[in-house]
Amino acid sequence: MSVHRLHAIVHGRVQGVGYRYWAHHTAHRLPGIAGYVKNLPDGSVEVLAECQDRTPLDVLLHELHVGPEAAQVTEVTARWEEGNTLRHSGFHVA
Repeated sequence: MSVHRLHAIVHGRVQGVGYRYWAHHTAHRLPGIAGYVKNLPDGSVEVLAECQDRTPLDVLLHELHVGPEAAQVTEVTARWEEGNTLRHSGFHVA
């Protein structure tokens, strides 16, 4: 069983505007996604999401470019990985 893993760094005005909680809610609406979202010291937000089906991760990546209304996303850097096992259970705010 293959696991798809998305590691994204979101830049712009994404801290102090509810971006992490919006990302948490968005990930929970999509089937099978596990991982986390957290603020980074440089003002960006990190998202690590994994799923056995890549389709929900593609949808999440698209949504990360939009963000909540108060956010201003300027760039999303994404890296994809493949694995054999899930590293996380559930999706949480770190």
